[in-house]
Parts: sequence; structure tokens; C-alpha cells
Amino acid sequence: MATAAARKGGRGRKALTAVLDNDANISAGKADVAGILSPPQKAKRVSSKSKGKAAAVEARAQTAVADEVSELQGMLEKLRLEKEKAEEMVRERDEVIRKKEEEQGRLQAELKKIQRAKEFKPTVSIPLVKSSIEKDQEGDDKGKKKKGKGKVRNERKKPCPAYVLWCKDQWNEIKKENPEADFKEVANALGSKWKALGAEEKQPYEERYKQEKEAYLQVVGQEKREAEAMKLLEEEQMQRTAKELLEQYIKFRQEAAADDGDKKAKKKGKKDKDPSKPKHPMSAYFVYSQERRAALVAEKKNAPEIGKITGEEWKGMTEAEKAPYEVVARKQKEEYQKQMAAYRQRKQEEAASLEKEEEEQKKIMKQEALQLLKKKEKADNVIKKTKAEQRQRKKKEDAADPNRPKKPASSFLLFSKEVRRQLAEERPGVASSTLNALVSVKWKELGEAERQAWNCKAAEAMAAYKREMEEYTKAHAEAMAGGASSPCASSSASS
Repeated sequence: MATAAARKGGRGRKALTAVLDNDANISAGKADVAGILSPPQKAKRVSSKSKGKAAAVEARAQTAVADEVSELQGMLEKLRLEKEKAEEMVRERDEVIRKKEEEQGRLQAELKKIQRAKEFKPTVSIPLVKSSIEKDQEGDDKGKKKKGKGKVRNERKKPCPAYVLWCKDQWNEIKKENPEADFKEVANALGSKWKALGAEEKQPYEERYKQEKEAYLQVVGQEKREAEAMKLLEEEQMQRTAKELLEQYIKFRQEAAADDGDKKAKKKGKKDKDPSKPKHPMSAYFVYSQERRAALVAEKKNAPEIGKITGEEWKGMTEAEKAPYEVVARKQKEEYQKQMAAYRQRKQEEAASLEKEEEEQKKIMKQEALQLLKKKEKADNVIKKTKAEQRQRKKKEDAADPNRPKKPASSFLLFSKEVRRQLAEERPGVASSTLNALVSVKWKELGEAERQAWNCKAAEAMAAYKREMEEYTKAHAEAMAGGASSPCASSSASS
């Protein structure tokens, strides 16, 4: 049948290729043969293989599920940590916001408290001494006008020497003799002529200079003394003023704390006006507006409407209609000018009277300042006298007992004696102040080891001084005790 089929197909079909004898074909062939030969055995093998594959697939699925579960648990833990961190950050931010709100509320409360508080207006006036000194300085600054190179007006001039006084008298005579001589030639001629003068001719000018100098020094000394006294008085008054100001401020703070519960804030008071000052006169329009206001108020018009109506009516009026109001305004202005003239005159008189009182008060204060200065000088003199007496007493004690040990010099003084001698030999004729400066510089330039050597020398001298003082004190005490017992012994011997 196979051959027949092949014949029916004809030449259109190709011959089958030979199957290679490899492992796959052999296994397939064996399987086919086995299937053909024994179908029940084949079914058994297929079922066992399918079960093994299912178990392997199930094991792989379980492993995959376990891996996914562990991965999800890790992600969940990570999300939980991130959530806790975010919640912590939110809590911190809320805490910061809460603190800011509390601070803002506190500041607003303080601001309201400050706004409710009264303004501190001290009643302490500036000390009259300071104000008078400032006024004098302002007057000097206004009066000072420079002339030429650095010359200032209202400056106290020093007295001219005898030669200058003589030159002023002789200048015109020299110019008459030599009209064409310049300043240098005249000055040279005056100088040579002054040298040729005798002592008797120079004496009047020298006496005149002496008198002027004495008067100048007296005035300058008095001014200096008064300035020192006023400064002393100013310091005392400033201390008193500061104390009074502090007391007023403490009282103000206590009153402000007591009135803290009151929520009614007082309006800031306007600047006090002078009640005696005449009021400014009204213009013609305001005179007309004042006349029309009563009728418009009766019509129940408010202030803005009254101003608008009167303004429009005034613009529409003719010159003849405005004339009566302008006459009234002119009369009020003339009366105002008269009142202002009297007011200014009265103010000038008050200012002059106040200035006079200030001058009298200044004199009184100057006298008080001089008395205060005298007390201070007296106290200073007592202190100086006491110190001088103590020094004299110490000198007498030292001179009375030549056996008393002398206190040794310090390390710097020991160094200074040696270095000064060397510097004096190296630089003969140098001033004592220069030597002191050089010694100080050299002492500062010393190293620690060198300075320690001088300190050791001073320490040794101080130790020896202390030993000597102990011996001296002991001997002095024994001598005093022997002197005290000798009169008793002599009296018992005489008896």
C-alpha cells in the first residue's frame, strides 16, 4: 500500500531523508516502540512524571511566595521607620510653630502694655550750671570770627613785653625819618636802637609790662578758679539730678504697674499752647461761613456739606457782596496785629526779666561754687599736711636711730644702679630722663634667666634685712625694758 501511494503521488514528492542515529532520535524511537509495544506502562510513567513536575512547580511557587512575603515585610518595616521619622519631624515643626506663636503673643502683649503705659515725662530740669556753661560756649562760638591766620576775636590778649610797647611808641618816629623803609628795615632799626637804650630808659616800659602781666595773670587765675569751681558744682548738681531722676522713674514704673489692668489708653497730649497769645483772625470767607453755619445747621446739614455749600456760595458771590465780610476781616486783622505787638512786647519783657534772674542765679551759683572749691582745697590741704607730717615723722624716726636697718632695694633698682653707671660712662652728658628711659627699655628686654638672677639678689638682700630687723627689734625691746626698770632701781637704792 505504501508503494501504491507512492506511485499515485508521482514525481512531485521527494524521497524521505535518512534519520540520523543520534540520542534524541533513539530516545524517541524507544519511546514510540515502548508506546506501541506496552501502552499501560507508558501511562504509569507519564503520571509519575506529571506528579513530580507538579510538586517541583508547587515548591518553586512556595519559595517565590516566601521571598515576596519577606520582601514585602522589609518594605513595610522601611515604610514604618519613614513614617515614624516623618511624624517626629511634624512634631518638631509643630513645636517650633507653637513657640513662635507664644513668642508673638508675648510680644503683642508687651506692645499693648507699652501702648497702654503712660509716657515718662520727668519734671527734673537741667542743672542751671550746665545750661549757663553751654550758653556761654555757644556765645563764644558765635562771637569767634577768624581774622587773618588763626586770629580769633574776643580772645583775651596777653600783655605785650617791654620791647613791643617801646616799638609801638617809636614806630611812627622811625617811619617819619625813613618813609620808604619797609617792615624789615624798620624792625632792624628799632632793634639796634633798643639795644642802645639804657636801663633807666627801659624801666618805664618794663614796669608797665610788669603791671599788665600781673593784672592779666590775676584775671586769668580768677577765671580758671571760677571755671574749676563751676565744674565742681556742676558735678555735684548732676549727681543730685540723676538721683532725683531715678526716684521719679521708679515712681513712674510703680504707677504704670498699678495701672496695667486699665485697658483705656490715654491719647498723646498735644503741645501746650500759650493761652495769652492772641488768636489768629478769620478771613472774609470764614466770616461768611460763620454767619451761614447757623442756618445750614438748622437744615440738618453735616460739616462736610456745610463746607461744600458755603464754598460754592462764596465762589458765586460778587465783589460787592463780599465787601462787608472783607471789611470785618480787615478790622479783625488790625486788632490782631495790635494784640500781637503788645504780646511780643510782654514776651520780651518776660525774657529780659528771666535773663536778669538767670544772671543773679548765676552769680549766686558762682559764689556757691567758690565756697565749695574752698572746702575742697581746705580738705586737700589737710590731707597734704597730714601726709607731709607723716613723712617728717618717719624721717625723724629714721634719723633718731641710725642703727635701724635700711630697707633693701628691689630687683629693678639693683639693675638700674649698675646699668645707669655703665650708660653714664658710655654716654657722658646725657640727660637723667633719657637715662631713665634707657634703663627701662633694657629692663624690659631682659630674658627670664637674667631677670631671675636680679630677683634672687633682691630676695637675698630682703632675707638679710628681715634677719637684721628681727635682731634690731629684739635689741630695741630689751633696751626699752631696761630703760623702764632703771628708775625703779635708782629709787629703791636711794630709799
